[in-house]
Amino acid sequence: MERAENRVKNVSKCGESVPELWDAYLADGTVTGRVLVRGEQIPEGLYHAGAEVFVLHDDGSVLLMQRDWSKPNYPGHWESGASGSVVKGESFLHGALRELWEETGIRAQELEPIYTVVRRNAIYKGYLCRTDVPKDAVTLQPGETIAYRWAEWQQFMEIYESADFVDTLRERLSEFVTGLSEGKESPFIGSGKDCF
Repeated sequence: MERAENRVKNVSKCGESVPELWDAYLADGTVTGRVLVRGEQIPEGLYHAGAEVFVLHDDGSVLLMQRDWSKPNYPGHWESGASGSVVKGESFLHGALRELWEETGIRAQELEPIYTVVRRNAIYKGYLCRTDVPKDAVTLQPGETIAYRWAEWQQFMEIYESADFVDTLRERLSEFVTGLSEGKESPFIGSGKDCF
C-alpha cells in the first residue's frame, strides 16, 4: 500500500482531476453494481461506504487525530484514529486498512469489527486496531490531519464528550465506548463474524 503523499490522488495521467468513485450499496450491505461519484447526489435507497478505525494502544491509550482546518466537515475537530470513504472495488476492511495507513502511518495486519451503522445515505463500518507501535511513529496526512496525541482513557473521554470531537463519530462510537468504559467490548470483537 502506497502512502498518500507518495501518490497523486484523483489525477489522471494527463494531469486532469478524476472524480472519486464509490460502489453503491443497499442498506443491508449488498453491493449493487452501480457506481456513485463523490460530490454527486446519492439516489434514494442507495448508500456509499465509510470505514472508521478506533486505535487503541496496548498501554490503554487512544490515538486522537485532529482534522485539517481546510476540511469542509468538522475542521479542526478531533477523531479517534482514521476514517474515510471506501472507494470502488474496495472492501470495507481494505478501505479501513488503507485509511489507517494513509492518515496515521500505522500498518495493521488485521482489524476487529466493532460496529455497523446505517445513516441517511451511508453505511459506516467501524473497526478496532490494537497496536504497540512506537507512539512517536504516527504520521500526519497533508490536507487531512494536522496533529495527533495519545490520550489516556480519562483524557480521551474528556475530548470525546466535548464539542471538539466529531459529533457524528461520537454517535457511531457510543455503544462501543460505553462498553469499554464499563470493561466490556463490542459483541463483534473476537467473534469472527462480520457486522452485517
